[in-house]
Amino acid sequence: MADTFTTTQTETAQDDTLFNDKGFDGFSRAKVAMVLTNPNLDDNPIVYVNEAFTRTTGYARSASIGRNCRFLQGEDTEKAAVDLLRSAIANDKNVAVDILNYKCNGAPFMNRLIVSPVIDKSGKTQYFIGIQKELRNGERDASAEQINEQLMEVQNRVQSDLSMIITMIRQQSAATSVPDDFAALSRRVETLQLLYEEMKLADQQSNSDCIQMGSFISRLASAIAHTEGRSGLRMNMQIEPVEMQIEAATRIGLVVSEVLTNAFQHAFDRMDAGLVEIRMSQLSAGGLRLIVSDDGIGIPASAQWPSSETVGGRIITGLIEGLEGTLHLGRGAAGSFVTIDVPAGTSVT
Repeated sequence: MADTFTTTQTETAQDDTLFNDKGFDGFSRAKVAMVLTNPNLDDNPIVYVNEAFTRTTGYARSASIGRNCRFLQGEDTEKAAVDLLRSAIANDKNVAVDILNYKCNGAPFMNRLIVSPVIDKSGKTQYFIGIQKELRNGERDASAEQINEQLMEVQNRVQSDLSMIITMIRQQSAATSVPDDFAALSRRVETLQLLYEEMKLADQQSNSDCIQMGSFISRLASAIAHTEGRSGLRMNMQIEPVEMQIEAATRIGLVVSEVLTNAFQHAFDRMDAGLVEIRMSQLSAGGLRLIVSDDGIGIPASAQWPSSETVGGRIITGLIEGLEGTLHLGRGAAGSFVTIDVPAGTSVT
């Protein structure tokens, strides 16, 4: 995808390993596999798998999404393990189990699996998260406690953040069901995983509850440009180093994901070329300012944005309110620009 984006200035050099021949996946470097299923659809099908899942099982996304997870089971899979999973899912409970699964080539492998429901504010289960790791020889007993701790850490974070998104959608419009748009769901989950990777790096460096937003936003913007861009579209970044607490960083990253994706998908309709710019700087009194602009067709003056009629619009509104921040839409001589201010010492609500 040549000429998708250019970078004028970033806090850190772009990671050459961020992209691969299958396209960007925010989970591409994660060591544990992850699956999301939707129990509100017939037979609780898979709606998302990460790259680690495809590496572990050999099944491509296209061969996994839309199917129930039982397709990984085989003739030697223990009935007791299957019954334990079925009972937990039927009763919306957490469960941890070692289960024999089979790869695409027929090879068996022992899978440590933790499944948990993602529950909205009304108490209804909207998704199930499956976090899994292939157990190597001797690993099943020797490092059970360590493996479980690692898997639970990932599971707890994803569960919490997805619940946050679901709750915001419901708060903005009680009549709206949780979206089943697989591509949009994948993008939001992958935005979160990029944050988790930055959290891990921060922990290794300083045991801090803050992360460097420059690295996070640079990687996130590059990923979106890669997946949503096309030949003729460019992206410039001017990113200053800013530290934010993790809870605020989660919401800011999701806002940037929604706004940037909207720009790439809609700003250049019937145009052969265009420019998207993202700038981030620290405000004099602390906090940060983010500006996302484009030189495309622009958002019509009569249009409400963010729109309360769309899931993305409701997510943006809820995120900004939770940050106690402000969002301003401006219209230039060409295109539009969105300015987001997040105050210092943000108390996430």
